Amino acid sequence: MFRNTYDSDNTVFSPQGRLHQVEYALEAVKQGSAAVGLRSKTHAILLALKRSTGELASYQQKMYRIDDHIGIAIAGLTSDARVLSNFMRQQAMAERMIYNRPIPANRLVSSIADKAQVNTQEYGRRPYGVGFLVIGFDKTGPHLYEFSPSGNSYEYFAMSIGARSQSAKTYLEKNFESFADCSLEELITHGLHALRETLQQDKELSIKNTSIGILGPGGAHETGITAQGNFRILEDDKIDVYLQSMVPKEVEAPTVTVPPPAAGDDDVQMGDN
Repeated sequence: MFRNTYDSDNTVFSPQGRLHQVEYALEAVKQGSAAVGLRSKTHAILLALKRSTGELASYQQKMYRIDDHIGIAIAGLTSDARVLSNFMRQQAMAERMIYNRPIPANRLVSSIADKAQVNTQEYGRRPYGVGFLVIGFDKTGPHLYEFSPSGNSYEYFAMSIGARSQSAKTYLEKNFESFADCSLEELITHGLHALRETLQQDKELSIKNTSIGILGPGGAHETGITAQGNFRILEDDKIDVYLQSMVPKEVEAPTVTVPPPAAGDDDVQMGDN
């Protein structure tokens, strides 16, 4: 990314039809630590990699509960995420107060997408520098959505955002067809494997740098969860049992050079006929 004549304001199109300030906001999402979302027929889950600014600092919060049936994972500017998550909570609360019902997840995602789109069109504003993975549950089952600063939103079977998220997408694309019939434990294991793909070579997932958000009935390792299965966030010791279930990464075997066979009497002799 570099400065050019057309990136001083988000209302100016370049000759190629691009809005550079919006593209820079999308780059801010790619700088955030990775988040992964998956869904099956019964559950929707989020997994996120938490960062710490230093040895003396605690790990950042990567997931927010919006309502009993909606949760989000973020990648990008945490301050922008806090503002948007508060807006989402207000919308969810207003729905319950006025209509006495939980807000549909797709309508809530559309409302923040509309709010973000205004910042890409009006002078003097900047796009939000954060992306969301949103999971929701309604009468048709679990749902997974992605929200981006450009004002776009999409529904997915599985998705990842943030730094090195393409590696996680590759894993998800290879395995997503099996997610629908997975149990909660199998779904979390797939998510952890995808999240591990985003790590640097010398890093590992641990109870300190990993968060898991679950929406759906309780699993084998959970107690006291209602049949409806409200959104809950697992951290620290609660996720250790899931980390232990991961399959270790394959270690590449050293390359062995096989010497060519010695010439003998059994060799085929090539010559003129």
